Amino acid sequence: MEKFKKHWEIQHNWQLLFPFFGIIVLGYSAFKIANSFLKNYGMFFTIIASVIIFFSLLKLTLFLFKKLEKKWILDYKWEMIRVFIIFAITGSSSILVGRPVIKLLGITKENLNPILYWILFIIIGLIFYQLLLVTFGWLFGQFKFFWEFEKKMLRRFGLKRFLD
Repeated sequence: MEKFKKHWEIQHNWQLLFPFFGIIVLGYSAFKIANSFLKNYGMFFTIIASVIIFFSLLKLTLFLFKKLEKKWILDYKWEMIRVFIIFAITGSSSILVGRPVIKLLGITKENLNPILYWILFIIIGLIFYQLLLVTFGWLFGQFKFFWEFEKKMLRRFGLKRFLD
């Protein structure tokens, strides 16, 4: 355990929550992926596939950590896990918020061209994504990181004048 704490630069035991939740979310994601493909083949094959997908996702995540560690400026390595969790929560939440909003506006696949519907759905999702990213970043103690990330993203969208 001490080797793990040293590698992830964990100083306090509460910081172990982020690797723990990261592993739980990764396992849940692996199970959901396996279950979506192997629902009709029984639980045994789903669990075997989940384990394989879990280790593949873990390997991919650790590879991404190494690449992004140099690019993202964070104080500790364990904060990378927190940032990944915030991105995951924000992505899911923007869809959960976007769906009711688009229905509230009266936009459905039935009354609008499907291509136009999906374009509007993505635009509305992106708007909520921007708002939720900074909000969840603040809630998880990473406001500065996500505010800088947000400003960079808005510049890429050509909205630099709103940042000045």
